Amino acid sequence: MALHKLLVDDFSDDTYSLIAIHCTIDDYRVAYLLNQYLNIKLRRKLQDLDFKYTDSLYSIYEWEDKNQLITWNLVSNVCIKEEDSLTSTGSLFKSQDKIIRMHNLIPEYKKVNYFLKINNDGSFINEKNLIHKIQEIPQIAAVYSIDVALLKSKDNLIFN
Repeated sequence: MALHKLLVDDFSDDTYSLIAIHCTIDDYRVAYLLNQYLNIKLRRKLQDLDFKYTDSLYSIYEWEDKNQLITWNLVSNVCIKEEDSLTSTGSLFKSQDKIIRMHNLIPEYKKVNYFLKINNDGSFINEKNLIHKIQEIPQIAAVYSIDVALLKSKDNLIFN
């Protein structure tokens, strides 16, 4: 009797392109500029991307191109939260110290502000041309493609 093994990697879907975007503007402005320069129609999803283990929320924009069967997602890589301090002051009174914590969706790329995920289901996307168009946006400092196979935390990019 033959033994069949299923590997976790058999279920991973690496049929998407991932583009890192460095800029200092707000997410809605990035989505607006990408819509203008790439002729797409990104819209904010009703619910943000929520990770329970870090209690972090990441803004996410999506557009489904039904003609070419491509799903575009713009997701923030940075979540800044104000949390209660866990340090004891040694006094009788309760301290209301707050600290600011920064969480990243993809910790390997802490300096990246946004990711553009293009789920292409096997169809061809000219990444060089796409990156060139994004580089024309004056508010964006840097843009480059990321090899998804080398990511340790690629499970965080499963939101479809």
